[in-house]
Amino acid sequence: MAEILILYYSRHGATAEMARQIARGVEDVADMTASLRTVPEVSSICEATAESIPESGAPYATDADLQTCAGLILGSPTRFGNMAAPLKYFLDQTSRLWMSGSLIDKPAAVFTSTSSMHGGQESTLLSMMLPLMHHGMILMGLPYSETDLLHTRTGGTPYGASHLAGGESNLPLSDEEKTLCRALGKRVAAKAVQLTPND
Repeated sequence: MAEILILYYSRHGATAEMARQIARGVEDVADMTASLRTVPEVSSICEATAESIPESGAPYATDADLQTCAGLILGSPTRFGNMAAPLKYFLDQTSRLWMSGSLIDKPAAVFTSTSSMHGGQESTLLSMMLPLMHHGMILMGLPYSETDLLHTRTGGTPYGASHLAGGESNLPLSDEEKTLCRALGKRVAAKAVQLTPND
């Protein structure tokens, strides 16, 4: 079984729920499995240390997770139109993988959640794409053949899956958002199958 790594940071749970929906899409593809991983908080006071296993939720990601995955789907809530600092901090530590070319030609995609409709969904998705491009990954979005892109009144962009979480960050994923999350996972997994050499 080849593995798609779904690496995300989630503060209030919306991005984590998106990750679970994306994982369902990945596992709709034969011979593919989803691996959910997260990143620890970043301290604003001093360098913080965290337990190697979080109290709840997905385990923390390691370089090995990135090195061995067949594809990567990266997710973060938006912070002023950008990815959240914990995810950026983790990605900033991946120079060794960049130098070895470990991620070159692997398929990748991105997803985000925001508290307001125009809270920076697209710019956050684009911010997450930049390090993936530096790693030489093959970026994938959502084509308009996913007709929910044309009808959604919540999240959903051609740049990747998105979710409108609301001002209290407690709105559930809409049916369209769930469908688009699953479509993104399925699309990356299917591309990973195509790119896997036949032995």
